[in-house]
Amino acid sequence: MHTNHLINEKSPYLIQHAHNPVDWYPWGEEAFRRARETNRPVFLSIGYATCHWCHVMARESFEDEETAEALNRDFISIKVDREERPDVDRIYMLFVQAATGSGGWPMTVFLTPDLKPFFGGTYFPAQPHHGLPAFKEVLHRIAEAWRREGAQFADSSADVVRQLAQRAETEPVIAPLNPQVLDSGFYAFRRQFDTAHGGFGGAPKFPRMPVLDFLMRYHRRTGNAEALEMVFATLNAMAHGGIRDHLGGGFHRYSVDERWLVPHFEKMLHDQAQIAASYIDAFGISNDSYYAGVARATLDYVLRDLADEAGGFCCAEDADSPDPADPSRTSEGAFYLWTAAQIHETLGEPDAARFMYHYGAHESGNIIHDPAGEFPGRNILFEEHSVKETAAHFEMDEAEMDRSLAASRAKLFEARSRRPRPSRDGKVLVSWNGLMISALAKAARVLQARQYLEAAQRASRFIMERMYSRAAGTLVRRYCCGEAAIPGLLEDYAFFVQGLLDLHEASPETQALEDAVRLTHKQLELFEDKASGAFFDAPPDPHLILRLKNDYDGAEPSGNSIAISNLLRLSRLTERDEYSAPAMRALRSIGSRAATAPEAVPQLLAAIELAVHISEQAQGR
Repeated sequence: MHTNHLINEKSPYLIQHAHNPVDWYPWGEEAFRRARETNRPVFLSIGYATCHWCHVMARESFEDEETAEALNRDFISIKVDREERPDVDRIYMLFVQAATGSGGWPMTVFLTPDLKPFFGGTYFPAQPHHGLPAFKEVLHRIAEAWRREGAQFADSSADVVRQLAQRAETEPVIAPLNPQVLDSGFYAFRRQFDTAHGGFGGAPKFPRMPVLDFLMRYHRRTGNAEALEMVFATLNAMAHGGIRDHLGGGFHRYSVDERWLVPHFEKMLHDQAQIAASYIDAFGISNDSYYAGVARATLDYVLRDLADEAGGFCCAEDADSPDPADPSRTSEGAFYLWTAAQIHETLGEPDAARFMYHYGAHESGNIIHDPAGEFPGRNILFEEHSVKETAAHFEMDEAEMDRSLAASRAKLFEARSRRPRPSRDGKVLVSWNGLMISALAKAARVLQARQYLEAAQRASRFIMERMYSRAAGTLVRRYCCGEAAIPGLLEDYAFFVQGLLDLHEASPETQALEDAVRLTHKQLELFEDKASGAFFDAPPDPHLILRLKNDYDGAEPSGNSIAISNLLRLSRLTERDEYSAPAMRALRSIGSRAATAPEAVPQLLAAIELAVHISEQAQGR
């Protein structure tokens, strides 16, 4: 019935909304010009294709004719895929977090026609709920206020942008290589560490792998055993928990509880890459084959389910999927959950009893905290009892039990493969592919696995052949449906260069190193702040109200943290100071964050660890 301006876009997220009754525009000059000409505020909605709450708000509001009528009458509506445009997302997320104290997706922001924010939040329900106003009421109030006080909004939003710019600034550091800062970082994470369940902080609990990277590097330099204990405890808890897909490999996005039990079920490429790399590093330190097995299962999932036919890797699989019992009903986690009856029917006895004991499945379901009633009678698989404990319980040999459980997993995996699959976001992003190339190259080198080296090489060729302009020497960020588009961002250059350097270490061929050098020079040209040091997120763009230098290491490391480490590594490989100099300028520019907010910058701490290690080696210590 409806088609809007998103119909010619390639992003799966934008295409999901191309037939909404909302007259959506993509981020671009056409929408901006319409806002200026009509003097209407901009309604900016930012999300991504596999986001559960984005789907909920779309069903409740963006597919609703009455809501669409209000949006089309009073606003210019712009939809942004945050994975395509993280530079846009970060600017307005900074505003939402400053205004509300929290953030998330879908992100909802109202802007003046010159794109300055004046009101924002995340998900708004169709009806008032848990203290949140109804979305239609929000629209009504903002439209009325704009008609009465539009000029005041314009003035106040300009002040907001100035405050955001000040909030994003950092104080330069005179001596950035201070090992005491690294000690303080260690103690900061030690205070956050969950001694009962592993990980850092409480619920919801995210697999923040930059923290583990820093702790492993800190252990290598200092010999601090406690740093390594936190790493191993976290990796063990994640591998045993429901956040891991015990049948198909890979990890879900995060756990809604502190025990790693009930996940948010989407699977993201950047998570698989970083998690696999951490398990490989843990195996390299401990020589514990369990960690190698988890890494292999994770990488094998990516090669099986996220690989593009041409060699790149797709972004994600959705959290939601059709319910096998009722395909007309879509729900979160439907693909992954099991009733006891399904397990009994698939495995038979006594295998079902053994499997359910080991993986914590109960006849009535094992999801105790289910306030929305989404998972009645369903079971999330997690390792409630070890193989040794399960063997003892059933009075079996441990090796025999291990074989029995493996056979049961194979049967359930085959049965699950006949269910309707979650949808896949088929975009290929340079940045996330760079992270995956790193993980595959590490696995090839540490696990001596040729298939991972070949996959890393294929992905590298894919990027250089389809997402790189040799004439301009530049990367484009996104490839989808045969189209390469969107100028590359700092994280695209930094993450891909890291992957190329890891690929060079796994197979010392000159091409990967030559490409890394070439792209590093272009990165310095496009993104370095020559006056103050460090790197901007994006090239100059007249439509970005701020040009940020992101240093936050969250679900993904920041481009700055990885860029600094890359430059230090290149300096060692080539014995050229032209790479170490910008690395040190960057550390002086943003290094104060390591002292003032270490919890926010674990990958920056890891970069400082590398710099300190190189400095100590040079001094013969």
